[in-house]
Amino acid sequence: MGKPVQSVLKQMSRSKPAKDCGVRGHVVGWQGQLIAGPVNSRSRPEGRTVTSTHRSFPGRLSRRGLLTAGAATAGAALAGSSAGPAWAAETSLPAVIHLPNGIRPEGITIGGGPYAYLGSIADGSVYRADLRTGQGRTIAPGPGTAAAGLKLDGRGRLFIATVGTGARVVDARTGAELASYVLATEPETFANDVVLTPRAVWFTDSYQPTLYALPLGPGGALPDAADVVRLPLSGDWSQVPGATINANGITRTPDGAALLVVQTGAGGLHRVDPRTGVTRLVDLGDAAPLVNGDGLLLTGRTLYVVQNMQNAIDVFRLSPDGRSGVFRRRLTDPDLDVPTTVAAYGDRLYLPNARFTTTPTPDTPYDVIAVAR
Repeated sequence: MGKPVQSVLKQMSRSKPAKDCGVRGHVVGWQGQLIAGPVNSRSRPEGRTVTSTHRSFPGRLSRRGLLTAGAATAGAALAGSSAGPAWAAETSLPAVIHLPNGIRPEGITIGGGPYAYLGSIADGSVYRADLRTGQGRTIAPGPGTAAAGLKLDGRGRLFIATVGTGARVVDARTGAELASYVLATEPETFANDVVLTPRAVWFTDSYQPTLYALPLGPGGALPDAADVVRLPLSGDWSQVPGATINANGITRTPDGAALLVVQTGAGGLHRVDPRTGVTRLVDLGDAAPLVNGDGLLLTGRTLYVVQNMQNAIDVFRLSPDGRSGVFRRRLTDPDLDVPTTVAAYGDRLYLPNARFTTTPTPDTPYDVIAVAR
């Protein structure tokens, strides 16, 4: 059984914050509803990006411990999410990265080197792609359960949401499983996305109004199975019943003091207090609701929101505390085909095409599209 938040406060109050828990790139999300449709043909020599301003498209778990490691720590982690050598911006890099047929990618994360890691919702395997060449290989076989969001930390560990009730941790170099966790005990659960903070790893649940945390020990030590923290959502959060996707993409606020979660079915972006679970809707002005909001990526104060069914990324400028934001522009590309998540490297965004409007088969082609940001 997991521990409630308050029962861990005293225990974690003596822990030092974990180092190097940032990630370069960010993942999250799943659309969840499959609609049969034709297979799109995608071929291009160079990536193209269309920018639009149109908005009417349908380490301690203490009072601030899990999210706050000081402004300097938060700033450094967020700045790292867009880092990359100068050659990462060269147009010679492939604009399309072809993945194995039938992989059905959902989450993507990018580390310090020019490598993207993708999880498969077909079998839970993890694929690593070289952004310089477009070549790659499967580094971890699937356990048979789908992999949704995943995140790579500074120690080379992949934290993976395994869609149902759990999460697992995989060595990004060897593919060995380091740990696995049961996040939820309810029968109707959907572990979907993940974000790293200096002292914890947080997961969303698309079917339950709850966030889950793996509190990290000194030196980033993984917790025991019994240390999973469950944080019920309250405040402005109103759970949409049924099979609707609720909590989906997750990231931190620019100041690192809170979490941001997009509620796909309702179209709202919520700021979540990690101490209490109280949520408040982020004021995005006259921007259209984020009804198909999926993966989130924060770099500095710029928030990228993947709009999966619109084949687009909406870009917002947030206040430091994440309580408000202003719509800046919309990015899209003719080769996007229901992208779910997003990671950054150099001056590019990388999005896996989940192709939820295409009936999946073992021979269905999938790819990752690079979009200039």
